[in-house]
Amino acid sequence: MLDAFTWFKQSSLLWRGSPTVYIDPWGITDGQPPADLILLTHAHFDHLSEVDLAKITTDGTVVVAPHDIAAQLTRGDVRAVRPGEKLEAAGLQIETVAAYNVKPDRLDFHPRDNNWVGYLVPLGAHRYYFAGDTDHTPELDEVRADVAFVPIGGTYTMDVDEAAGAIKQIRPKLAVPYHFGFVVGTGGDGERLVKAIAPIEGAVLSPMHPFEL
Repeated sequence: MLDAFTWFKQSSLLWRGSPTVYIDPWGITDGQPPADLILLTHAHFDHLSEVDLAKITTDGTVVVAPHDIAAQLTRGDVRAVRPGEKLEAAGLQIETVAAYNVKPDRLDFHPRDNNWVGYLVPLGAHRYYFAGDTDHTPELDEVRADVAFVPIGGTYTMDVDEAAGAIKQIRPKLAVPYHFGFVVGTGGDGERLVKAIAPIEGAVLSPMHPFEL
């Protein structure tokens, strides 16, 4: 379920399949394939990088993004989305899920009114959830996916314990932590999450870039 994925750093992922899909590209290394589809969750620098978009975007690339980002993009087939929508993009049936903070000390980081998103995406034989930057929200409890990528760094998103509670609501076959070890969280947080969600299976990818924290 993870063999086709490359984790660059933070929430930046590549799925090498048909189509070729990037999620929140940041820190893309040289020699990566052009994108058929790019999914952007929100406007922060570690999720929306013009330098990295330029490396992988062609005129035929479908770029799915919240409205505030879509209005800024000038290359590719740009599709603007809001939470709770369904759309077809690059031959995939995609759903958007609200991504926002609910803890009082985080409300200014990812306000609900920004209409930022996570994504539910069928890739190959499995359904994947890419949560984006979010707390444990009521909408997250409704997510059903085979594989769930969830942020665990704390400060701006769920921490390990909060993410473990969210995963136990989603009940995926496999949970994968991201958004840690760069900017926030430590490199060891991934293994902490794997232990916290047992008996749900967890797996920690190795990033292309070394952990910073």
